[in-house]
Amino acid sequence: MSVQSSDPADFLAEMANAPRRLLAQFMAAAGAGDETPGAADLAKWAETTQRLQGLWFDFQREQMAGAAQKLPAMLAEPGGWMGMMQGWLGALPLAKPDVQKRLWEDSMALWEGVLGQYGIGPKAVEPGEGGPDLPRKDRRFADPKWREQPLYAVIHQTYLMLAEQVLAMAEAVDTGDPAKTEQLRFAARTLVEALSPAHFPLTNPLVVEKTLASHGENLVKGMEHLLSDLRRGQLTHVDPDAFRVGENIATTPGKVVHQTPLYQLIQYSPATESVLEVPLVIFPPWINRFYILDLAPQKSFIKWAVDQGVTVFVVSWKSADESMADVIWDDYIAAQIDAIDTVRDRLGVKAVHAIGYCVAGTTLAATLAVLARRGQPDTVKSATFFTAQVDFERAGELKVFIDDQQLATLEKLSAQNGYLDGRTMAATFNLLRGNDLIWNYVVKNYLLGEDYPAFDLLHWNGDVTNLPAKWHMAYLKDLYRDNKLVVPDALSAGGTPIDLTRIETPAYIQAWREDHIAPAESVWRLTRHLRGPWTFLLAGSGHIAGVVNPPAARKYQYWTNDGPAETFADFVAGASETPGSWWPHWIDWLRRQDHAEVPATGLRVPGRKGDTVLEDAPGSYVKAR
Repeated sequence: MSVQSSDPADFLAEMANAPRRLLAQFMAAAGAGDETPGAADLAKWAETTQRLQGLWFDFQREQMAGAAQKLPAMLAEPGGWMGMMQGWLGALPLAKPDVQKRLWEDSMALWEGVLGQYGIGPKAVEPGEGGPDLPRKDRRFADPKWREQPLYAVIHQTYLMLAEQVLAMAEAVDTGDPAKTEQLRFAARTLVEALSPAHFPLTNPLVVEKTLASHGENLVKGMEHLLSDLRRGQLTHVDPDAFRVGENIATTPGKVVHQTPLYQLIQYSPATESVLEVPLVIFPPWINRFYILDLAPQKSFIKWAVDQGVTVFVVSWKSADESMADVIWDDYIAAQIDAIDTVRDRLGVKAVHAIGYCVAGTTLAATLAVLARRGQPDTVKSATFFTAQVDFERAGELKVFIDDQQLATLEKLSAQNGYLDGRTMAATFNLLRGNDLIWNYVVKNYLLGEDYPAFDLLHWNGDVTNLPAKWHMAYLKDLYRDNKLVVPDALSAGGTPIDLTRIETPAYIQAWREDHIAPAESVWRLTRHLRGPWTFLLAGSGHIAGVVNPPAARKYQYWTNDGPAETFADFVAGASETPGSWWPHWIDWLRRQDHAEVPATGLRVPGRKGDTVLEDAPGSYVKAR
């Protein structure tokens, strides 16, 4: 096995030549019978080949002119991901003669066994009813076309066998360093995902069938998709024209009531006659756009919370540009405190409820520690943490990207403009779920040439934001690499030392069972550092779908445990499962913190007569690209 080239030219060249190869196969098969392709068929194939070659030459000209972006810079840089993974894979014993001999012998045995089920070879057997019972199953090869012909059965079964063995080798290698071991395992998984026969035109029966049926039109459309993505420097998951922020997503009525160079503060209009006296301030992660919590109305957590009688404020962070080159974590902590104080002053209340999602949840923990140290803990009545980590010892696969060489490459990339291009971060997260977020779309978009779907969650996923360079590097080094946040007073913000053990604010801590970005066990560790009361909830699904789970959807489930639990394993062992959304459980908890209500009048209604507001929700920061 060899690592696939990071240059898209190789992939484009194969696509450009695929119709000619497939036509040769088609003519050879037809020549064995009584019919050969007619003049009309040959003309269509010639037109397809010409169009593909034209796209190919255009791409080459763009390359020479420097117009095409190729891949995210972190992939193309010599010290970037592809080079790093090639170095990690050097630890695999693939070149050893005994390993190669075993792979060959296992392959021969597999081929004989698979072909035998089709009545071919020395181990031929009578095929069973319903087709052959192949030894390995994988959802990528679930389509019956992978089993209908012996050739494709052998191809994908051989791939699955080799993938198993490569992954087993990675598991068995002892690097002497747990971090390097994880990097090797990640690299091996990424390699075997990339080399799937589904990703190449001539070894995917679905692509072959569609290419022959459409005279290669799917490959023409696929190459157009690929070239468009190379110009954007980003993989497209959904129809880019299907959604408009403020028109069919992020439509909950509200006003921007406050703005700084770092964020806009949105207040949403009440939907009930009375509301909880203590308002809610939501801090979404600035790694993404805030409207993950305000997608279509039926999926919107913000709209649902408003409908429950909560006065909701949301921070919409500004995507970083050159003006934010010197922004650091202290600035985000100060911004959270500013937002809390702005809401308190605006509504004349003593405290707010706060939600921190992902990195903004990590920051909320630091903010609470700063407020406690400054003698202002009562300004936050309760804190809810959506999949937020403070202890990064077991922070999951993202840590494979945190070593000195990769940090140096990231620093070099972001130093040019003072910010990290959001496409690099998006590509990082996509790599963590390569089959679902990369290769699935390579097949659909580039090989099958399918039309893009309209899916709001994936539209949000591709709506990237840039990150301030200084903040990003310090965050990776101080938290992910050095795990300083859980060391009392090892970090400070605005001159105030941060000690999480000073936090007495009641906390609601949520983790998601299948979270690949903030593993549930890592999120659990927040409970070990708080002095105040806390409630921990484990929900089904992952980092995004687990949050966007309205009750009406009747999806997934969540687990709670009211008994003592010293470890995450203890929590799981004694947990009770409840089907459906966690949202009702959370709102009940929030009301228990303070159930007092007030009329939804005055400044509880943003934009009323005499109220100074800046613009309608969702504001302008979320639309800046």
